[in-house]
Amino acid sequence: MRILIIEDEYKIADVISSRLKKEQFVVDVFTDGEEGLDNALTNIYDLIILDVMLPKLSGFEILEEIRKEKVESKVIMLTAKSMLEDKLTGFNNGANDYLTKPFHIDELVARVNAQLRTNNSQMVKYYIESGDLKLNIKTAVLSCNTTNETIEVVRKEFLLLEYLIKNANQVLSKEQIYEKVWGLESEAESNNLEAYISFVRKKIKIIGSNSQIKAIRGLGYKLEVE
Repeated sequence: MRILIIEDEYKIADVISSRLKKEQFVVDVFTDGEEGLDNALTNIYDLIILDVMLPKLSGFEILEEIRKEKVESKVIMLTAKSMLEDKLTGFNNGANDYLTKPFHIDELVARVNAQLRTNNSQMVKYYIESGDLKLNIKTAVLSCNTTNETIEVVRKEFLLLEYLIKNANQVLSKEQIYEKVWGLESEAESNNLEAYISFVRKKIKIIGSNSQIKAIRGLGYKLEVE
């Protein structure tokens, strides 16, 4: 299952992310409200861990916007504020749970598991698609809607495909892709991207898709879909 963390305190975000990855969740982290909202609106997450006090947009503003856009991911609010009014604001805007800082990481994991156990599988969209490509974000299976062929992808292939599909027909620079797939602090070598582009191209061809990953000279790559 996939979890989005929107938390501007890097140490807290890192602790939560590391623990949830050990629990076998796929985790994305963003540290400001605007980026967090953009990603939450994709509606691909089973659960969002959302801090209240964030730069650019508050957690309450993010929560209000995603519920207005019918995003049905479960939301656990995190805040240093313990006042009843703040909790009521969160719940009234569509939060599912509320945890006050400081908290024990075991309690947060327990609350995450409790929310996911009660999740209605019909509520969350478990795939992303563009053109004839569909990527299941629960099973890491890539499929072609035209041929009905499927193929499994590994983690880096999954992250690369996810980014390309979500930005289909847009040119993405190598720097953008590295940041999204490998992370800002990664020491990945420059040929890693070319290698994974090649792997993904082969898998797209195997399932018979009409979509193609095009190299744009001097700029980056683009997933072309019909």
